[in-house]
Amino acid sequence: MNTSMATSPHTNLLHNTIFNNPTKSKTNLSPFSFKPISIKCSTQSQTTHNTPLQTQSQERVFNFAAGPATLPENVLLKAQSQLYNWNKSGMSVMEMSHRGKEFLSIIQKAESDLRTLLQIPSEYSVLFLQGGATTQFAAVPLNLCNPQDTVDYIVTGSWGDKAFKEAQKYCNPKVIWSGKSEKYTKIPSFDDFEQNPDAKFLHICANETIHGVEFKDVNYPNPKNGILIADMSSNFCSKPVDVSKFGVIYAGAQKNVGPSGVTIVIIRKDLIGNAQSFTPVMLDYKIHDENNSLYNTPPCYGIYMCGLVFEDLLEQGGLKEVEKNNKKKAEILFDAIDGSNGFYRCPVEKSVRSLMNVPFTLEKQELESEFIKEAAKEKMVQLKGHRSVGGMRASIYNAMPLAGVEKLVAFMKDFQAKHG
Repeated sequence: MNTSMATSPHTNLLHNTIFNNPTKSKTNLSPFSFKPISIKCSTQSQTTHNTPLQTQSQERVFNFAAGPATLPENVLLKAQSQLYNWNKSGMSVMEMSHRGKEFLSIIQKAESDLRTLLQIPSEYSVLFLQGGATTQFAAVPLNLCNPQDTVDYIVTGSWGDKAFKEAQKYCNPKVIWSGKSEKYTKIPSFDDFEQNPDAKFLHICANETIHGVEFKDVNYPNPKNGILIADMSSNFCSKPVDVSKFGVIYAGAQKNVGPSGVTIVIIRKDLIGNAQSFTPVMLDYKIHDENNSLYNTPPCYGIYMCGLVFEDLLEQGGLKEVEKNNKKKAEILFDAIDGSNGFYRCPVEKSVRSLMNVPFTLEKQELESEFIKEAAKEKMVQLKGHRSVGGMRASIYNAMPLAGVEKLVAFMKDFQAKHG
């Protein structure tokens, strides 16, 4: 796998066009001074590469943010080429009617590609919504149970806890396992919790962005009533998932599959149509399902960007190949942490460490601010840990190239050599 820092062909072309033209200065450059590139509609798109980009242009940083997170460079460049005039339509995606044939082709292709990526069964609906996963903390109980109903929550981190607290307004949730006492460093085994026999569903957060714990396939609990709900915001489309194990999967797009503003809900169709009487219309799954996610104006440009990412993931070979890349990146980073003789430490139990979010601390806590500052000088940004836990956190989502992780590891070793 090529891990050099050479720029991609797309980037070289863009760079040469803009910065090496002697007749135009950078300061006077108009964003529309070049003829827009016409790219075929996403429904007719051609494969542009067979392997994921592992390089990054010299103008861009390696962005380890937890979200909004880095996007694939080739996807950004394709979106740039289509920004002014999409598919010879004479307008940008941002200007289209969400009910016009142009945007319908975009959203339908995005859904089709997502169904292919995750092998979503036909008895599931796919909804493109707004409001982030946080809005789904309320939407799930509002649509799936009555105010007096009991529901079970496994709390493995901050987001699972927030989901539980929101559900208290709309039903009778019970925390049947919490990792809070151990600072959210573990995932429970089946013997660690007892489900309520009359619970309407069991809710988990599949990957805790802040604390870096992730349910692996063997860890998914089996709810007694068969309805498992999962917030998959930070590991959505990072690996294959058996959708049939879940009643509802929901995820904010801004980690792995697009910009902020899009929330994707995958729901078994028999669970639709039972919303509580006071459920706001914008939180009623039935309304959005009947209107194919077009009840009101959706986040059109964000959905378009998700569609480009779905195409890119398919071109990489699908989620099995994506998972291989993610495992390799995580292994390199965790090996560096574990092999540092305690200079760096990851508190999470090894068997449930997230492939997406890697929290770590320094043995000498007073060096953390210097670590973050020096890393930024090397064009590696957003490594500061969440304010609630401190330390560092490297989010290495799908679009983080291997070169970015290798550069971070090399920096970590140099930093340890200077300060160890």
